[in-house]
This record gives sequence, structure tokens and C-alpha cells, in this order.
Amino acid sequence: MKDLSGVLTALVTPFRDGAVDFDSLKKLVRFQLDNGISGFVINGTTAESPCLSRQERLDIFACVRAESGGRVPLVMGTGSNDTRATIEATQQAEAIGADAALVVVPYYNKPPQRGLVAHYKAIAASTSLPILLYNVPGRTITRLEPETMLELSYVQGIVGVKEATGDIELGKKVIAGSKPGFLVTSGDDATYLDLTTVGGVGVISVASHILPGQFVKWYKDARAQRGEWKADFAKYKDLIDYLYVEANPIPVKTALYLMGIIATPDMRLPLVPLQEPHITQLRHKMQSAGLL
Repeated sequence: MKDLSGVLTALVTPFRDGAVDFDSLKKLVRFQLDNGISGFVINGTTAESPCLSRQERLDIFACVRAESGGRVPLVMGTGSNDTRATIEATQQAEAIGADAALVVVPYYNKPPQRGLVAHYKAIAASTSLPILLYNVPGRTITRLEPETMLELSYVQGIVGVKEATGDIELGKKVIAGSKPGFLVTSGDDATYLDLTTVGGVGVISVASHILPGQFVKWYKDARAQRGEWKADFAKYKDLIDYLYVEANPIPVKTALYLMGIIATPDMRLPLVPLQEPHITQLRHKMQSAGLL
């Protein structure tokens, strides 16, 4: 299994004239790699995955794989609220050469914890691909309780969790009680360094799109228990928080557009581009941070 620790960027999907903008995607991938990013998540929440076709997902993966040249692991988002569909997507990810699958907690149908255990066990049994759980109740309503994560950490093939609640005490409980080697990585940009200092192994990030070098340096400092990251992170905290002023990935696509990394900030419905006064505020915060 490839190393899934460190700072992984959950890639946006650039669009232009209604289609995937592969030129912008390549530029974004190169920018990330040049700044030391540890890997990529493809077809995650930030990619607007519900609005991508099967062929688009395959083409995006092929583009990122070609551009990255095997330098970093590629994690494919395969989760849905249908176990059979998730198994099919995970098997497809394995077939095209993904290094792991990120499987979100099923949304909308609100399964009980025993249903989540059965769901993830069925997926893990269907593939040899390493599985990362994805706990993000802010989007799914249903959450993985700590006891459920601990049970699943001992299931063959389930190698870690993207823990996006920002609850450090929950993270500490999972780190302490899970199977040795189980990866607890953050899905919350605002608290990933706090989780790292208590044993977390990185972040699957949105803000690393525009601050890749900083996110990598801060992670290394926190991992080494060096306190230098605290003052520097504080300088960017307001900007990082503002990337969530509307639903992700609306603000971060605008930020990438303002930086000239992607050609348009276009979204796919039902998401829509950022509007004023948020654009002006975002531009001001980016200027203050030295990004423009």
C-alpha cells in the first residue's frame, strides 16, 4: 500500500463551457506537485462528484495520473448511499489503477451504526483496494460513531479514516483505540494541525489548493512537535475559514480563478459561482495573505 499520510488535496473539477477543463486541471496538478503535495483525492466532495458522469470520472483520473506520473498516490472517491453502487465504483477504481478508495458515510437514507458496519464490510470484502472511511456528518447527517470506527479499523482492507468533524477528542479516541497502523487523517482544514499533534497523520484538504506549500510545511512542523506552525497558521486562518463562506467548492474555485490557476470559476448546477460581496472579500483576504 502506498503511503496515504501527509497533505492530500481533494481536487476540484475545473469546468469551461459546460465541460471538464483538462488544461486547467493539468495546471492545477502541476502547481500542487511543485509545492510538495503528498497525493490527490479524485471524485471527492470538492470535485462536485454527484454532477460528474462515469466517463468524466474516468477521464479525470486518467488526466491526473498522466500528469502526476506516479509521483504521488491517487485516491478515488467511490462512496454513495447505495452499497451495490459503491462496490461497483470501488471495483472500477481498482481496475483503473487507483491506490485507495475514499468511501463517504451513506447520506440521506440514515442507516444505523450496524448498517454502516455492514456497508463498509461488504465494500472491503469486494476489493483488494485499501479503503478510507469518510466521516463528514455536516454533509451526510449520519455519522460514524467512535465505537464504529474502532470496530471497522480491525476489518481487513479498511486502512484509515478521513475524520472531518473537527472534534479532536473524537480523533484522539480513535487514534488510541484503533488497530495499530490505522490512519486517522483530518478532513477539516481549520483543525488538522491540532489533530496531527495528537497522532493524526495528515489532512485531505480544500485550502491546500491555494496554500499547498504552507500546508505541507505546517504539517511537517506539527508532526515533529515543532510549534513554529502556530503563529504562521494564524496569519492565514481568516482566509482558510473564508473558503467555507459558501458551500465547498464554490469559494476555492473562485480563489483558484483569481490566482490564474484555473480558467473559470464555473460550477455545475445546483451549485453556482460565488457572488459579491464575497468575491471582493475573498480577493482582499488573498491579497493580505500575499497570494495576489
